[in-house]
Amino acid sequence: MKPISVNFHLWKPCNYHCRFCFATFPDIEGALTLNDAKRLLFLLREAGAEKLNFAGGEPTLHPNIGELVAESHRLGFITSLVSNGARMTQLLEKHADKIDWVALSVDSASEAVQKNLGRGNGDHVIQSIALFDKLHQYGIRIKLNTVVTRLNHQENMSTFVRRVSPERWKIFQVLPVQGQNDGSVEELLISPQQFQEFVERHQPLINEGFQVIPESNDLMKDSYVMVNPQGQFYNITKNNGHSYSSPILEVGVGAALAQVGWNTDAFLRRGGIYSWK
Repeated sequence: MKPISVNFHLWKPCNYHCRFCFATFPDIEGALTLNDAKRLLFLLREAGAEKLNFAGGEPTLHPNIGELVAESHRLGFITSLVSNGARMTQLLEKHADKIDWVALSVDSASEAVQKNLGRGNGDHVIQSIALFDKLHQYGIRIKLNTVVTRLNHQENMSTFVRRVSPERWKIFQVLPVQGQNDGSVEELLISPQQFQEFVERHQPLINEGFQVIPESNDLMKDSYVMVNPQGQFYNITKNNGHSYSSPILEVGVGAALAQVGWNTDAFLRRGGIYSWK
């Protein structure tokens, strides 16, 4: 199966310090140059990728994010960003017509919980609501990403979800990854049962027509095609470790992806293919 959907973690810097983040990349330095990043996009497109998600770190802080979004659009990708919203407004002012999807990360309707998780300084929720409104005005398709942890697993976010009205709501069970978030994530972990209870609490939203996509730890591991800031494929393994391929620019997409593997069955089971065009 071709790697039709790719998450490109552009770089490490982020304005937040989320305690559960599994893309901190402490074991690599630097990021690709603009020219190399463009070459990488070309190779991914040539290999059959259809959708490109810019992630981070925080992608809107990247100095070349506008040029990379434009290049992604030019190559024919469905172009998406996963963001905390840091400089989203500035990016939209210049490049909204080149962005198909934006996923904003909000884990709780409580500012205090968000701050405790390391996401923002007490105003993340209200800023996100304003950004959701702006994205709706631009006609950009919207996802809401929520990580369920010990701090929010008992919450009912239905009122918030109805307010921001995403096309897709992705609910992730907080995932421990060795070498990425160990040392900070442990006290946030929840059981599969606690995760399922959070999902079931929001069943009325599904009945109302919201697309709610829950992803347990088992579904998340080995089911994403991810690229790290050095241009290597990055995979989260079944034993909660992580692996990197050789640089894609040196060995090519096919050889690099074969080095880390990708469970296409898990990709399909988690709803990796949907109507994104």
